Amino acid sequence: MAKVSKKVAERFSRTVPKFQKVLQLAKDHDVNESDTVSIVNDILGDVFGYNKYLEVTSELDIRGTYCDLAIKIEDKFQFLVEVKAIGIDLKQNHIRQAVDYGANNGVPWVVLTNGIDWRLYRIKFEQPINYDLVFVFNFGTLDPSTDKDIETLFTLSREGLSRNAREDFYEKSQSLNRYILGSLILSEPIIELIRRELRKLSEGLKVEVEEVEQIIENEVLKREVVEGEEAEAAQARVSKFYRKIGPRRKPKAEVPIQEDLSVQDESVPKTTGDEPKKKIAPEDK
Repeated sequence: MAKVSKKVAERFSRTVPKFQKVLQLAKDHDVNESDTVSIVNDILGDVFGYNKYLEVTSELDIRGTYCDLAIKIEDKFQFLVEVKAIGIDLKQNHIRQAVDYGANNGVPWVVLTNGIDWRLYRIKFEQPINYDLVFVFNFGTLDPSTDKDIETLFTLSREGLSRNAREDFYEKSQSLNRYILGSLILSEPIIELIRRELRKLSEGLKVEVEEVEQIIENEVLKREVVEGEEAEAAQARVSKFYRKIGPRRKPKAEVPIQEDLSVQDESVPKTTGDEPKKKIAPEDK
């Protein structure tokens, strides 16, 4: 985790409980989207440390429509923030709307929130446009005294921008997740390793790589870890990694144990090289 200054950690501890109460009150009264935007704007300023008068704007026109909020630092948009009313559950069409805003304006980082549920997305500018979910958190259950929640808050904070916190968190989320771990477990080197350990565990056990792979995929790992788009993307990444490092070396054939030549038939005289040379008779020359 990135090192978070005492000042920033204290700000989180002071402001998060305050807005947890505000959000709960707003949810109880089912406030509309406009009022939710106002609360989120205050959270961006008081909790995440942005200057809400100079660094947060609601005037970003994207093809005739306006994104709810945008964070702009030194003439560069850092985040787009799409806000829904606090009583609305975030759905797929909301994600697509937020991603479209970012894609149309060339901003790769997009936040989707209803004040309580917060989601950070990283847009991938490819054909077609795609995106990764970096993290999700519930503001109402945050505990700013824990390292995990401090890291989450810092990733979206003003201070986190200068420390590349979002990039580091994104890289971590892409490498340390259930889909990547599942794909690694099912990769040829790991399956082969498990097979070798099984043969050691049960001496004389004959087991094929395919048998180990099938049991792990069908009986050990959850189906959602090995199926679906995210699982396929993870499998492609792992396969690309192994192709990059080159073909896997085949294990060296075991060298057969040679007989100890020092143990010979007693009928065969041993030679050490120290015996006196045989004199050659004149007639033998």
